[in-house]
Amino acid sequence: MSLTARFQGTLGRFALDVAFEAPGRGVTALFGPSGCGKTSVLRCVAGLQRLGGRMALDGDVWQDERHFRPTHKRPIGYVFQEASLFPHLSVRSNLLFGHRRTVGRGVPESIRLDDVVDLLGLARLLDRSPEHLSGGERQRVGVGRALLSQPRLLLMDEPLAALDRFSKEEILPYLERLHGVLPVPVLYVSHDIAEVERLADHLVLLREGRVVAAGPMQDLQADPSLPIARMPEAGVTLPAVVEGHEEAYGLTALRLEGGRLLVPGNLGAVGAGRRVRIAASDISLARQPSTGSTILNSLPARIVAAERQDEVQMMAVVALGAEGQGARLLARVTRKSWDALGLAAGQDVFAQVKGVALVQDGLQAEG
Repeated sequence: MSLTARFQGTLGRFALDVAFEAPGRGVTALFGPSGCGKTSVLRCVAGLQRLGGRMALDGDVWQDERHFRPTHKRPIGYVFQEASLFPHLSVRSNLLFGHRRTVGRGVPESIRLDDVVDLLGLARLLDRSPEHLSGGERQRVGVGRALLSQPRLLLMDEPLAALDRFSKEEILPYLERLHGVLPVPVLYVSHDIAEVERLADHLVLLREGRVVAAGPMQDLQADPSLPIARMPEAGVTLPAVVEGHEEAYGLTALRLEGGRLLVPGNLGAVGAGRRVRIAASDISLARQPSTGSTILNSLPARIVAAERQDEVQMMAVVALGAEGQGARLLARVTRKSWDALGLAAGQDVFAQVKGVALVQDGLQAEG
């Protein structure tokens, strides 16, 4: 199952010309600066904006040269920046507002009220009025209402943009659960790279109405030619598995593709999946294994690509493992260090990882 989209046309003075594919499960983020066309793409997918092109989900064509399926006939759930709940209805009634009509038309009930309540932590809110909810709670109800409409595709247009930082942190753990639980794909619009890294599996990078790149998020993050690698906060988000614990030192061993990290704290049971982020600024490169250092993680790797970022810095892509077949990381180093060590693409090095962020819990582990 997959989503394919191609839209071309003019919206006022803005020209949109995009084409991309997204997997049929997980979260695909449309990311880029303000005004790059993210929301316009989402509105085209929803049928709210009509441009030439083609849109299909799992082979079901919603739009092409011959026909255009109107919004009310597209099986979508749409979450806006503001939840826009009905003030005269309880949370329960708001959740079920679209559900009764959809199921009444004979649409199979693949997403049930109890499942949504558990997923989004809404049990204690069901009998409340929307006016007694926080911003984060309102958005959780908005997401739940969209899910209970039994969509085949969930569209989320900067759902956290109107929230303060506290409210964002309140709702993010619930949205993170969408990864492994939600049976439908999500298109998620955001201009916040930290938000995208916490939630997305796949990335469509937009600029001035065009697709710059699209693919698995960790692949795009590790491409030094793309704008996200030149951001000050550049880094790579990777899946990891808990391999074991060093209880005497309070450390957890995480297994990545091609390497192993020791991270402070108990990060769960052996075999548990985790999502970690390693910033480019938290990796240094060495020609020899580290000795006499407080850095715990010095991993064999190979430089597979490098680009000069400016007069001062180089950005290197290193692949973990002695043969360079593992996960790829970014390392930002000074040109002076690069030249002093005689570094170049194809060389075997040791990637010294100074910090690892556990993305889901927002924990920062040094060492």
